[in-house]
Amino acid sequence: MADVAAHITGTVWKIEVKVGQKVSAGETLVILESMKMEMPVEAEEGGLVKEIRCKESQSVNEGDVLVVLE
Repeated sequence: MADVAAHITGTVWKIEVKVGQKVSAGETLVILESMKMEMPVEAEEGGLVKEIRCKESQSVNEGDVLVVLE
């Protein structure tokens, strides 16, 4: 399993995946907004989305786990 964490503090602008979806390395999972800039959070490796631990419009801190892949 792999935890995909926020690399910046910001707000979850959009969740691009659903639980059960197969993703590839480099695929955008979540888009964060910080200081009016949109920043994608990408999968470091391919896998299956097991859990989404955030909601759109939620504030997150750097290091918070957003998505769990297996």
